[in-house]
Amino acid sequence: MFQATEAASTPPAHEAKNNSGGSTVQRSKSFSLKAQVKEMCTACQKTVYPMERLVADKFVFHNACFCCKHCHAKLSLGSYAALHGEFYCKPHFQQLFKSKGNYDEGFGRKQHKELWVHKEVESGTKTA
Repeated sequence: MFQATEAASTPPAHEAKNNSGGSTVQRSKSFSLKAQVKEMCTACQKTVYPMERLVADKFVFHNACFCCKHCHAKLSLGSYAALHGEFYCKPHFQQLFKSKGNYDEGFGRKQHKELWVHKEVESGTKTA
């Protein structure tokens, strides 16, 4: 009923031979010998591998290093607030803002008013 046919004489693609008779190895097109840039964690300055990589406000962190500056609680992308490159949990961000009523004093910076006063004093001495 079934007749055995002769197998095709062409070798499979992985056994392809070049003109000189030696075998060739084909590499995947996604394979690259280029050195990959190692990303460093903003908090601990150690290498961040792709499986543990977290990016918040263009800063790269390990999952475990992404913590509140005030209480050191672990943060997630949905539970943080950032100001001047520093990251806080939402409750402490609100608490620090409410304590002084502005972003500068509450977070340990000089008020903008002080910067303006210094400029006015400097400009006043130059005109006199």
